[in-house]
Amino acid sequence: MPVHYVMYEGIKFPPAYNSEHSLSFTHNEFLVRDDDIFNVTYPKSGMRGTVWMTEILSLIRSRGCPSWSQAVLNSDRMPWFSTRLGLESALSYPSPRLLTCHLPRHIFPKSFFRSSAKVIYTLRDPRDVVVSYYYFSKMCNSYEDPTSFEQFLRDFLNGELPHGSWFEHVRGWMEMKDMENFFFITYEELKQDLRGSVRHLCRFLGQDLGDEAISSVVQNASFTAMRQNPMCNSVLLPADIMDQTKGQFLRKGICGDWENHFTVAQSETFDKIYQERMRGLNMTFPWDR
Repeated sequence: MPVHYVMYEGIKFPPAYNSEHSLSFTHNEFLVRDDDIFNVTYPKSGMRGTVWMTEILSLIRSRGCPSWSQAVLNSDRMPWFSTRLGLESALSYPSPRLLTCHLPRHIFPKSFFRSSAKVIYTLRDPRDVVVSYYYFSKMCNSYEDPTSFEQFLRDFLNGELPHGSWFEHVRGWMEMKDMENFFFITYEELKQDLRGSVRHLCRFLGQDLGDEAISSVVQNASFTAMRQNPMCNSVLLPADIMDQTKGQFLRKGICGDWENHFTVAQSETFDKIYQERMRGLNMTFPWDR
């Protein structure tokens, strides 16, 4: 069956969670509080990068104690505030709120830019994003089942996938890179040094966690721990939303899996378009080296 995506500001959004009203309200009317913390990613930015950062931030909030993360669904701890259900939750939550989304900067709540709320933005090698997004789209019934990897890659490069262009998403948010209420990190950095990354996050958030608490955050935010935690690995989602027979939500959690999927020609095409679209950003990411 074809998927009828919700359109907002020229971008497609999955219909199961989003409505034009929820997106418009989030963009124009949502009142950001100064102590809000936003977890923002483009879809599939690493071990479901959004989910990984949700666990890390939840564990920092609870000072390393895993009981909250193991008892409450991640979408209840950190609502997807631009979706229909997540918006209701976010509006009713007491401060300080943890909130999450895939929104590009130009349709983020307007009130954020008059606040001192914080954004944490996680990005990942876009070639690995494509692969992860491809397999996720096969599992999730709110997305059209890809006809082929080649077509999916073409749609990604043309910015025609749900949530819009990766290049525009990253470029938009990176315009904030020098703002004191903006923190960005790559999935590759999290993989290479999770403990150091948690320490950096704690400093940004003004959270003074001791070594024991930091160790607990690192341990409970590991890939193994998250795979075993039904509150974050999506096994509780009904089959009409996520078909678990078609794959695993936390699939591999590795860097460089794109090399097992891209042909030489696809890799060359990708590199050419990447160089064109990222020109002038004056930033070097781990995958650029």
